[in-house]
Amino acid sequence: MPMLSQAYLAALTELLYTHSGEMAGVYDLRLGWFTHVNPAGVQLLAYPSEEAFLADPNHSLRTPPWTTAQWQQLWDITRREGHHELEADIRRHVGEPFRAYVKLTYFEVEGRPLLLVNLTEHSRLQQAERALAHSVRRFEAVFTNATLGIIVSDRAGQMVSANERAGQLFGYAPAELLGQQIEVLVPDAAGRHHAQLRESYNANPQVREMGHDRPLAGQRRDGSVFPVEASLSYFYLDEELYVVAYLVDLSAQQAAEQELHTQHQRVARLNAELEQKVIDRTNALLLTLEQLEKRGDQLALALQAEQELGELKSRFVRMASHEFRTPLTAVLTSADLIEEFPGSHQQAQRLKYVDHIRTSVQHLNNILEEFLSVGRIEEGKIEAHPGNLNLTSLVHDTVADMQSLRQAGQTIDWHVECPIPVRLDASLLRKILMNLLSNALKYSGENSVVTVRASCQPWELTITVQDQGVGISQEDQAHLFEQFFRAPSVITVPGTGLGLYIVARYLELMGGTIDLQSALGEGTTVTVRLPLTTPD
Repeated sequence: MPMLSQAYLAALTELLYTHSGEMAGVYDLRLGWFTHVNPAGVQLLAYPSEEAFLADPNHSLRTPPWTTAQWQQLWDITRREGHHELEADIRRHVGEPFRAYVKLTYFEVEGRPLLLVNLTEHSRLQQAERALAHSVRRFEAVFTNATLGIIVSDRAGQMVSANERAGQLFGYAPAELLGQQIEVLVPDAAGRHHAQLRESYNANPQVREMGHDRPLAGQRRDGSVFPVEASLSYFYLDEELYVVAYLVDLSAQQAAEQELHTQHQRVARLNAELEQKVIDRTNALLLTLEQLEKRGDQLALALQAEQELGELKSRFVRMASHEFRTPLTAVLTSADLIEEFPGSHQQAQRLKYVDHIRTSVQHLNNILEEFLSVGRIEEGKIEAHPGNLNLTSLVHDTVADMQSLRQAGQTIDWHVECPIPVRLDASLLRKILMNLLSNALKYSGENSVVTVRASCQPWELTITVQDQGVGISQEDQAHLFEQFFRAPSVITVPGTGLGLYIVARYLELMGGTIDLQSALGEGTTVTVRLPLTTPD
């Protein structure tokens, strides 16, 4: 190919640069601004002349301006690929900014890297076309990646579009579904009266559900059947009606419901077994007491011990009969009510009763955890393991965890004053504080304040928890640290009667003490003191 003459190159440059209808300029990355710009660029950017443009101290082309790092990044991409295109809002010297296509081309002159910058202003038609393209891409992304199966069929029931999830549900590649009748996927729907139902829907299309009373039976390519829920909507394209089916596989939901039913039966069976065991133990205890009474004065001390054991067991029976029956009844009632809301539009009601079940099961877990804690304490399986800890963080985190127990208007006011390091068993200390806070919130009324104060001396840590609750009589205070004891004034409030007993035993393990001051109607103040040792 013959080389172009200098005169020809000059004419070509004049034609493509000087007389171009689009802005063309040479940008020097080292200078951070343009060294040349053509007349179209001067006019497009509303400058009086090329000299005024090149001398403008405002070196921002885009609004907001590209930073030096961003220019460097654009330069790197353009240098690597040879050219780069993007859209940007461009600043005018006078007037409003405008949207433009920006095309960058990399070249060098005598080893100096430069960018040729071309700007083309958007027209409204171009903006509309690009917005339409973006809208189409967004629709395609939603349709393709949806977690629901989506199938579009025409008025005759022939599938014209299907997303990836729909193919996965029924075991087809999406393209294999196109052109087939929708009845291939749900052959037994509505007693096979598909044609009549389709005509009825085409005559009065509306957004609605299918299989409201019972799930539809979807049929996979391999012939296997699974429960499916379908919702219908529609749209018109060129006056032609199209129906959109949104499909959900209900297999996992039905399995979860069956598992819930199985667990309910298991809990009911365990409750019956527990009640029978309690009856058997109680009968055995009564028989033992009767035998001990017949043995006379020689067995007086042994009889007294058995009577105390009997009282302990009776407390347990009363507590367990009430505390287990209430959440189990809530589980049974909620499970029955869930069956009354089979429709997908009733998901809110189902979730409400599922939440009731979750709360009741958590309550049972808490009761069992207290029983297990007492067992581990009695068996000597719990020991104190002191370690360095941040007292402020421990109190803060514990108070935060107890916020969910607050009644309406209740607040927890806490303050820690501990300038010295602390070495204690963080787990036991946290459990002690949680028990005390739980009691304070439980036995205080609405709009009350629970106060927590912690202070350190070189030899001792003092923690007080004060409430504005119902208070405790002097007579009942003598029994507060006994297992399963519940004061008559709070017998209607849920509880096991083990909380303060566990706290006292934990303090024994840590060498601490507990003091309680209370009066009926005036609230309660609990003070815990723990010895401190020098941290590692």
